[in-house]
Amino acid sequence: MRIIGLLGSIAAILAATLTPPVSAQTYPTKSIRMIVPFPPGGPADLLGRLVGQKLQEAWGQPVVADNRAGAGGNIGMEAAARAPGDGYTLVVAPAGNLTVVPHIQKLSFDVTKDLAPITLLATVTNVLVVHPSIPAANMAELIQHAKARPGTLSYATPGAGSQAHLAGEFLKIMAGIDLLHVPYRGTGPALNDLLGGQVSMMFSQLSSALPHVQAGKLRALGIASLKRSPVMPALPTVAEQNLAGFEAVSWYALMASAGTPADIIAKLHGEVARALKQPDVVEKLTALGADPVGGSPGELADLIRTESARWAKVVKDANIKAE
Repeated sequence: MRIIGLLGSIAAILAATLTPPVSAQTYPTKSIRMIVPFPPGGPADLLGRLVGQKLQEAWGQPVVADNRAGAGGNIGMEAAARAPGDGYTLVVAPAGNLTVVPHIQKLSFDVTKDLAPITLLATVTNVLVVHPSIPAANMAELIQHAKARPGTLSYATPGAGSQAHLAGEFLKIMAGIDLLHVPYRGTGPALNDLLGGQVSMMFSQLSSALPHVQAGKLRALGIASLKRSPVMPALPTVAEQNLAGFEAVSWYALMASAGTPADIIAKLHGEVARALKQPDVVEKLTALGADPVGGSPGELADLIRTESARWAKVVKDANIKAE
């Protein structure tokens, strides 16, 4: 009987060794929570819902959008960081929350230790727009105007630590000008005050600013990418206008809670990458001025590291503090 029992134990061990991990084979067996750390309606929300819909169609399990707005996105990010690492909690994480905020705020979680990269979802073009009362048609004229009035021109942002905030500080450093930062609680309020003339300028996502530029309510001075936008091909980049190397591109990543098994991460990446290539998804993202990506988890981890180092230097050089 002892021999039979021993043989049974050996057989069980061999079976466990030879059987592929069960997690990816059966995942998902229940609904997935897709945290969006901002209110409904913005790029992060649209990306989360688009990806969630495609995952739901592919796997037959509900993907529920969970808009956890507040604290500049940190409430939603923390919720994801504190969730179990089982693949059932995902978060659409903006570049600023991954690579900028940790350098200017003391967080209760570590984005590099408490979250696991899945894929870069999309990059989004930013554009520098000014109120029509600012007498500048290009970057040279804006810089000249600002140097003649140090500290009087202001730039709006959706909040401290946002990509728009760092873009403004980067511009100050590269152009040698003094601008006043005016943070808001979201893109909508910031853009509204720019339209009303309460602030001078703003780095805005192209999709948000374009209708106002076309209506003559704002003036576009430069694209904040290293290449021009096909949406506004005649508009030069900021870098082309004697500010070589200037780049402040918004991007959104899909992250899971740390500890999520590697095979589940791989399964999520594969399905999301396929979804981002589907024509209807590409069409919707292009309309927003977004370029779908779908790179590997390793590529996303590298991007987070390099961008974090780049923006850490800007934070230090500009002496940016939490507001």
